[in-house]
Amino acid sequence: MLSLGIDIGTSGIRTAVVGPDGALLSMATVGHLAQDPERIDAEKWWQATRSCLAAQVEKLLEAGQDPGEIGHLCVDGTSGTMLLVDADLAPVSRALMYNSKGFEVEAKSISELAPDPHIARGSGSALGRAMCLAGEAPGARHLLHQADFIAARLTGIGGQSDVMNALKTGVEPETGAWPDWIASLLPEGILPRAHQLGAPLGEIRPELARELGLRAGLMVHAGTTDSIAAFLATAPLEAGVAVTSLGSTLAIKMLVSRRIDDPDRGLYSHRVGDTWLVGGASNTGGRVLRHFFSDAELAALSVQIDPERNSGLDYYPLVEPGERFPVNDPALAPRLTPRPEDDARFLHGLFDGIARIEAQCFDVIAAAGGGAPARVFSAGGGARNPVFTRIRARHLGLVPETAGETEAAIGAARVPLMTRAGAAPA
Repeated sequence: MLSLGIDIGTSGIRTAVVGPDGALLSMATVGHLAQDPERIDAEKWWQATRSCLAAQVEKLLEAGQDPGEIGHLCVDGTSGTMLLVDADLAPVSRALMYNSKGFEVEAKSISELAPDPHIARGSGSALGRAMCLAGEAPGARHLLHQADFIAARLTGIGGQSDVMNALKTGVEPETGAWPDWIASLLPEGILPRAHQLGAPLGEIRPELARELGLRAGLMVHAGTTDSIAAFLATAPLEAGVAVTSLGSTLAIKMLVSRRIDDPDRGLYSHRVGDTWLVGGASNTGGRVLRHFFSDAELAALSVQIDPERNSGLDYYPLVEPGERFPVNDPALAPRLTPRPEDDARFLHGLFDGIARIEAQCFDVIAAAGGGAPARVFSAGGGARNPVFTRIRARHLGLVPETAGETEAAIGAARVPLMTRAGAAPA
């Protein structure tokens, strides 16, 4: 039996089909349809998803593989992205993205009830986002995160989520329960039931299966966030294994034996079977590098750097004020001076600064009881720069390993296989 993963990424939709052993068989990609950034329409996510599924089925047929062998499906989406729908799963609100801000009024209301003052930190809390939408669309039936919406359209069943996508909105990750104080801030019954990773949500709608050429009875499983799906694609599920994603931002995740949460430092845990995936995301990363240099310049300047030497520059590379991890400070200022005349030395300082932050992230996890990483796998565009990798090795005290597979869609496709093998709770 084959398994299919759908990744609702920031640039588009990706699907992946894996065999019973989790090995990749086929992938398809469709870009997002054009959107008004002030009024995101979730229907366009669904249209692009249908197109990508159709392209995936066509690829399988061209390769002589039977799409009817796909028996399981799982969706991942960007964490904290959400919308409201009616009882027929039609959007009744705009979608708010994971990085949307401006919910100061909602944050104040949350802070008055929250037992943990960190829940409403800043103007971009996920719960504040949900409250804002509820105020704009009275009478809505379901609050759905991005992955929830696509899964609901596949099954025809609303009101379901997973504990990983719902974590930032305030769900209790071990039980999937919503605290009473959170429920009191939203219309009654609007919060979805949060399932554990891989739990069956329902079968694909028969008419949709026929239309797309998929198997009748294909089971849709509770999914996860895009960053966790990328971890599942990248690294083995072994204690002490970590993944650093070097994309626009720097994201750290490490598998540990117990739950660790430290909101003061931007550190959170997600349950994966009997283990916990702990980590956080820094605002440093590739976005900073591309703010100063093109890809061609990065390549040309990198070869002029001696990665075994320290740059002597004490940078904290950010494009704008605000940091999430290893410190959680919305006002933290970038530190990018002095800037030397030599661009190669300036880039060396940026590399050192990002690598230093990565090492600090792991130090925070260790200090919280998670231990030091035994292996660090690298994903994202920054993983392809050998000079940067050697600089990171100097700061980490171990050599980062290049991941074989990094696409979140592959990790999502593997979730149902983990569930059936007993690695994740049903």
